[in-house]
Amino acid sequence: MKIAVVGTGYVGLVTGTCFAESGNQVTCIDIDAAKIARLNAGEIPIYEPGLTEMVEHNVEAQRLFFTTDLPSAVKAAQLVFLAVGTPSSDDGSADLSALWRVVSDIAPHLSEEAIVVTKSTVPVGTNHEINERLAKLTGRACDVASNPEFLKEGAAIDDFIKPDRVVVGARRPEVADVLRELYAPFLRTEKPFLVMAPESAEMTKYVANALLATKISFINEMANLCEQTRADINDVRRGIGHDSRIGFAFLFPGVGYGGSCFPKDVRALASTARHSGVEPRILDVVDRVNTHQKSIVPDKIEKFFGGKLAGRTVAIWGLAFKPRTDDIREAPALVLIDRLLAGGAKVQVHDPEALENVRKLYGDKLSYSDQPYGALEGADVLAIMTEWKEFLQPDFAQMHSLMKSAVIFDGRNLYTPRQMKAAKFTYFSIGRAPVE
Repeated sequence: MKIAVVGTGYVGLVTGTCFAESGNQVTCIDIDAAKIARLNAGEIPIYEPGLTEMVEHNVEAQRLFFTTDLPSAVKAAQLVFLAVGTPSSDDGSADLSALWRVVSDIAPHLSEEAIVVTKSTVPVGTNHEINERLAKLTGRACDVASNPEFLKEGAAIDDFIKPDRVVVGARRPEVADVLRELYAPFLRTEKPFLVMAPESAEMTKYVANALLATKISFINEMANLCEQTRADINDVRRGIGHDSRIGFAFLFPGVGYGGSCFPKDVRALASTARHSGVEPRILDVVDRVNTHQKSIVPDKIEKFFGGKLAGRTVAIWGLAFKPRTDDIREAPALVLIDRLLAGGAKVQVHDPEALENVRKLYGDKLSYSDQPYGALEGADVLAIMTEWKEFLQPDFAQMHSLMKSAVIFDGRNLYTPRQMKAAKFTYFSIGRAPVE
């Protein structure tokens, strides 16, 4: 099939590349000429394992193209995927301004047979509104489908090629059939292709992310309670996780969730609820708990130094909101950095992929190291904010020799208290008694 993907951000680039990998001819479109130039030069603007190699392969096979020429790409397309950003507005609702611009831009160039597919995360009713706008702009009925994405950053290629399910919102069976054919190569292991009303598909995306965020906030609140009651959250987690009704997924205590999806989607769903006359009590609490959780490590470090951060040197391992990505949007590490800088501390940071994105934000306010041990030199304490595999089995003796004081604040519970006691570290984690 000939496919146009409008937007070359995280979702658009992964979607277009994976469709090309299954044999389709895909053109990815963006208004950012510099980004398109980079992509055509073989430079991938995001870090996602396996994506660079897959882009190169499909560009060489002449199945994947990048352009700023929207009219030409849309005219030739059987399917036009909308994958533009929908960030949070000040009130928490989704900002659809970029989406509406794209809808207006594609309307004059759509063929009569083309199907417009919304891949962006959008509030309930957006599909209907796109349909209405296209009808006014084109003077005819247009097919519009919803196809929410469920990609995890750091595992997006696998998630796309081996999906748990594909969700499609379509008003006509013929439209659903076209998308079923498109996704057939990815569903050969009998994973479900779920067809529903567009409103249900739009809601499915938000509800999925909100429920996962709820699990994270819940286990974090329980971890904070464990610290005050001499219970160990890791023991509690094992005690509940083996219950088949609960499971272990997303029950890892830590410093809160970040990224481009959970924070904005929880707030957007809460906004939709309020506009629909429903009080989003659980959603509001999930968001508040997460905001509070991001302050846990900064609070502990400040308390450790008696409220006096000036003149202290703090090393940070992990800046991205999760491992296997360079995405720092709403990352807990940024909350820590801001608190430390405001208190007058010197901050030395390391992350395997996110250093440059952090450098763009903070410039020379921080000291950057491309090696984890480099960030430890002369540090009074180390804070671990992202669970990169590189941090799981460090050389504790070398860490001792580099740091001014052997103190670790582990926001991801990477080590056990027994390990830390044997390695002679003062150790603070989440939901467990400290080792002092």
